[in-house]
Amino acid sequence: MPIRQMKESSEQHLVIKTHMQSSINQPQKHHKTAQNGKGPPQPLQESSNTKPPNQTSPPAKNRGRRRGRGGRKSDQGDVCMRPSSRPCTVVHKPVVNPIGDLLSTTSNGPIETGKNVCEMDMGLGFPTSSKSLSFARRPGYGQVGSKCIVKANHFLAELPDKDLNQYDVTITPEVTSRSLNRAIMAELVRLYKESDLGTRLPAYDGRKSLYTAGKLPFAWKEFAIKLVDAEDGIGGPRREREYKVVIKFVARANLFHLGQFLAGKRADAPQEALQILDIVLRELSTKRYCPVGRSFFSPDIRAPQRLGDGLESWCGFYQSIRPTQMGLSLNIDMASAAFIEPLPVIEFVAQLLGKDVLSRPLSDSDRVKIKKGLRGVKVEVTHRGSVRRKYRVSGLTSQPTRELVFPVDDISTMKSVVEYFQEMYGFTIQHTHLPCLQVGNQKKANYLPMEACKIVEGQRYTKRLNERQITALLKVTCQRPRDRENDILQTVQHNAYDQDPYAKEFGIKISEKLASVEARILPAPWLKYHETGKEKDCLPQVGQWNMMNKKMINGMTVSRWACINFSRSVQESVARGFCNELAQMCQVSGMEFNSEPVIPIYSARPEHVEKALKHVYHAYTNKTKGKELELLLAILPDNNGSLYGDLKRICETDLGLISQCCLSKHVFKISKQYLANVSLKINVKMGGRNTVLLDAISCRIPLVSDIPTIIFGADVTHPENGEDSSPSIAAVVASQDWPEVTKYAGLVCAQAHRQELIQDLYKTWQDPVRGTVSGGMIRDLLISFRKATGQKPLRIIFYRDGVSEGQFYQVLLYELDAIRKACASLEPNYQPPVTFIVVQKRHHTRLFANNHRDRTSTDRSGNILPGTVVDSKICHPTEFDFYLCSHAGIQGTSRPAHYHVLWDENNFTADGIQSLTNNLCYTYARCTRSVSVVPPAYYAHLAAFRARFYTEPAMQENGSAGSGAGHGAKGTRTGESGVRPLPALKENVKRVMFYC
Repeated sequence: MPIRQMKESSEQHLVIKTHMQSSINQPQKHHKTAQNGKGPPQPLQESSNTKPPNQTSPPAKNRGRRRGRGGRKSDQGDVCMRPSSRPCTVVHKPVVNPIGDLLSTTSNGPIETGKNVCEMDMGLGFPTSSKSLSFARRPGYGQVGSKCIVKANHFLAELPDKDLNQYDVTITPEVTSRSLNRAIMAELVRLYKESDLGTRLPAYDGRKSLYTAGKLPFAWKEFAIKLVDAEDGIGGPRREREYKVVIKFVARANLFHLGQFLAGKRADAPQEALQILDIVLRELSTKRYCPVGRSFFSPDIRAPQRLGDGLESWCGFYQSIRPTQMGLSLNIDMASAAFIEPLPVIEFVAQLLGKDVLSRPLSDSDRVKIKKGLRGVKVEVTHRGSVRRKYRVSGLTSQPTRELVFPVDDISTMKSVVEYFQEMYGFTIQHTHLPCLQVGNQKKANYLPMEACKIVEGQRYTKRLNERQITALLKVTCQRPRDRENDILQTVQHNAYDQDPYAKEFGIKISEKLASVEARILPAPWLKYHETGKEKDCLPQVGQWNMMNKKMINGMTVSRWACINFSRSVQESVARGFCNELAQMCQVSGMEFNSEPVIPIYSARPEHVEKALKHVYHAYTNKTKGKELELLLAILPDNNGSLYGDLKRICETDLGLISQCCLSKHVFKISKQYLANVSLKINVKMGGRNTVLLDAISCRIPLVSDIPTIIFGADVTHPENGEDSSPSIAAVVASQDWPEVTKYAGLVCAQAHRQELIQDLYKTWQDPVRGTVSGGMIRDLLISFRKATGQKPLRIIFYRDGVSEGQFYQVLLYELDAIRKACASLEPNYQPPVTFIVVQKRHHTRLFANNHRDRTSTDRSGNILPGTVVDSKICHPTEFDFYLCSHAGIQGTSRPAHYHVLWDENNFTADGIQSLTNNLCYTYARCTRSVSVVPPAYYAHLAAFRARFYTEPAMQENGSAGSGAGHGAKGTRTGESGVRPLPALKENVKRVMFYC
């Protein structure tokens, strides 16, 4: 078994319990839009029971307050959000409670009478109210689509009938290591289980809590536990340490509450009971394997695979107990992670540097790389036979071993490290030109020769992997659905929960069968192309289609373009031929594209990227006397390091150029499919549309086509592990056309490190001339929509990516409040109804075909068909969520996206939101495939990652790159939140930077 030496991550979630039932999510009838696949669907007839839009005003008691805080001033230059007519309106739906009192009442009475969420202080970063709202309730189950059965990696867990008790654990002296805490408690259980513990077998979380099935014989007791310290300092016998452990009764978990919640009779989940059951089922695996978060890893599960540079992949499994409609469910999935290979340190260093270190002296850059690679790594000595003391590396000596001396007594008698190891241990250091490892703290650092040390097994690698390592890890994790399903089943059988002493103690029984779930396959939407093409519309097959015989519905014109070749291997004639082929493809696809660049193709070296871009920009400007360069093509080497990011940063924040990059491997091997995909990207970057939903232009999308609707996508990306000072970057995109809902504009901003709440959704600041000024990304995008469409949005749909379950409440309360304040700042009483949906991809639910041999129920990769939706059994007992696999698999096992409707003032039915989400996945502009995540969320994700390139190169290196709002000067003052602003995006780039 591996030696578990790593620190385990602890997840802390702020959970605000719900006290009220949602009253706005009642089932509502919608027109069915299922298609028979034989031709484009026919228009729906207007419903006889529809009502005109009903935009209710805020309660009178709030009107004055809202005007005072967010009222529009005539000198602020805001766009007046007046409604205008649109001939496309067909069906009007009633709007229920467009403002709502988000915190109006609870079971305990009203909260702050006269206030709603808009009155909360945005400056605090989270709601100040201790009360909470309840999430949207499920309005019913979807009916659209062909029904089928799928299997899910959820295993039914029987609810125990025993009392669950929680005890507080205090260990003195305080211990920070979970593994040491567990060792102390394991010794306590070994010594006292049959006596003082009354034969109870407790489960322990490694920190402060102990759980038992039934009460212990005492309410409070103190124990003395002695442990031998296996990691004591160099020299001398191992010390025996004594710890005082106090166990005190805290509370009894309410399993009745859990049963009521699972039955759908209570809205708030009993988190304490769920946490106890989760810890109980993890106890045995924690002893057997290396725990990392909610996963467990071991080299015994499958042979580790080398990833390079001293790393290897370990296989493992993810495990979590979840409340679902079928009851308690144990979610099991396969996992892989990078671990440091347990090599002799000299071998590790040789792999890290990629050269022989035994015969060559190390350079300064070599030393820096070794120091970074080994700092914090645990090593064990090998020069003392069976004595394998373990130490954590704190650094590297600046001198080689042969020059190192240290005092051996109080009168500063000096001895060399070489002499000491020879005299003390009879160990001759062979490679004295190498530095020593420093272990211990800086005040009392000790030296260990590299050749006397070996890396301890079972240490997770938490730093950033390089591209080669990522590729190697993906090969390990990529499994066909049938293979993954078999591995999951084998894991469950191997874990033998029926024999688990902890599961037995607590009365938990786990099924060994995958959950069988009813699913539906939603029909693909018809897509509309230009009337001049041979095919004017298209019905995708298995999530895919192509551009053959089709023309972009809005093909743009590119008259003035240039090309820079940064690849030495691409000759000018080859580059010219590629550009010509690309121009032809753009023309065939429906664009007007000039066959010749305005200036000759310019060749440059990657390290001169800024000089080359400015040269081409000025050469073009001089030739055309100031006319705008519409497009820059760039040919990049396949391995281009920071070139891509530098090019995008300079183009989009300095020069205002729209660019399209192409790798040299595609230039040499010209593929029609590749050229077609590049032409799609170029067209949307120029402001065109490639295709639109036929239902959209026919005004047949429920709760989108009836009144002007804006669809937002939002995401926050956080820096890599180890980058402690880098900012998090938030991005928001919003649709800019209606009723098509195809074109988007995006804004980015940076914010405090690992801050998940988007700080710049809405904000105010004091201007010396204008007074209080309102701004923020929501407000700017609403104004942009008004300018683009001539109408103000009367409905908002907000897809929020990247939020974990523990953050649902904070994100909803804070960001919904920001949306409402942004609306109110534009026009008094302007509060369009909002639907707020969280999109999750980082979950571990997988769906498998019921019969892998049935080719009619799988795509070519063996995955479930695109459009497969599940909203029962494995979903939340009461809340409005669903799993949707909207894409066709390519390799590996498809991961369905999980959509959780947290707030719904638009009264979507299950079919309505599921069909809308699935259909939108066919409007992703960069390819002719449906995608796995709804496009506004996808674009926000891409925009947030793109914005990382906008920090200056020097700032990127030292990790202190800052933040602010990349969307203009109004929110980019340094020092407001202690974060450095991103450079402002050029105006012509805001709508296209996320198309990459």
